[in-house]
Amino acid sequence: MSPDAFSAAPKARLSSIDLLRGTVMVLMLLDHVRETFFLHLQMGDPVDVATASPALFACRLLAHLCAPVFVFLTGLSAWLYASRQPNGRRAASAFLFKRGLFLVVLELTLVNFAWTLELPPQTLYLQVIWAIGLSMLALSALLWLPRAALIALAVAIIAGHNLLDGVRLDAGHPLHAVWAVLHQRDWLQFGDAMRARTSYPLLPWIGVIALGWAAGPWFAPEASAARRHALLLGSGLGALGGFLLLRMANVYGDAAWTLQADTTRTLMAFFNVTKYPPSLQFVLLTLGVGLLLLRLYESPALARHLQPLSALGAAPMFFYLLHIYVLRLLYLGAVALWGTNHGALFGFDSVATLVAITVALTLALQPPTAAFARLKARRRDIAWLRYL
Repeated sequence: MSPDAFSAAPKARLSSIDLLRGTVMVLMLLDHVRETFFLHLQMGDPVDVATASPALFACRLLAHLCAPVFVFLTGLSAWLYASRQPNGRRAASAFLFKRGLFLVVLELTLVNFAWTLELPPQTLYLQVIWAIGLSMLALSALLWLPRAALIALAVAIIAGHNLLDGVRLDAGHPLHAVWAVLHQRDWLQFGDAMRARTSYPLLPWIGVIALGWAAGPWFAPEASAARRHALLLGSGLGALGGFLLLRMANVYGDAAWTLQADTTRTLMAFFNVTKYPPSLQFVLLTLGVGLLLLRLYESPALARHLQPLSALGAAPMFFYLLHIYVLRLLYLGAVALWGTNHGALFGFDSVATLVAITVALTLALQPPTAAFARLKARRRDIAWLRYL
């Protein structure tokens, strides 16, 4: 589509996008409840299927949907933002650049402090907000490419980056820091006082956000709903089919899996894909499911029944900041009340308890998030609200 085509796009929020974003925010909450109250059973990546319980593995597998779906929807939302502006791509590029920088600063300050409680910080964890911010900076430049070229580049990055898995640079190499940010999950040392962990290597996320932007025209007013539904269904099934073929071939796109002692463990091994950085198989599996959910949420009847989730999707950054600080306060309160029960840590022993806490927090945090979403919609004259 040309930049001029943006001006005809609708201005109303699309409930299916907010519903999907709200869904993955709840799954993210479950994963962060696990990381708060199950640190005594910390899970690696990929998960050790020989020791993890099926229930705990299922929690982690569901959480895999969060980052790729959110990054994809970030690209899609950027296209929709451009569609509402008179100067299209130029406005989107400027907004992506500014918001990307904002998210990077947010990761280094408020987000990192919530996880470490270090001031001044001694360790920086460069996680999902960092990756989204840098992906937005990349998209602010890449969106000027023709759509076909952008799709080709995104597919090449996502499908081809596993060819680089064997490239490892030591800390003394002049390009070590750049490569650690792009593809090699590693530690960066800044003198004696500070170090940083590149938890979310960036390169594949650039491909995912670019695909999200490229999917924008599916939601343009001149694209029929039936065609959009067919594209979402076909793309979702195609991605899952690609995942199954690659996983069964077991030669490219992720670490090889092996048969386990029983059927349950074998299924766990089959779906035990690599997130850091997200492998080709990881992206196919998670985006495949995400696209099918997006098609499912296009149902008006379903959207009405799941309306409370839309508020979480309409103000995701507010929800993100709110939930990590609430979790930190809950953990400190639990330690103050009951002390530690797993060495130096406090934790629960039941996955069912984690699910119950997640449900309770979702119900508790939904009203303030909904109120903030309404404020954003009502006060468009307050520019900084757009960044949350």
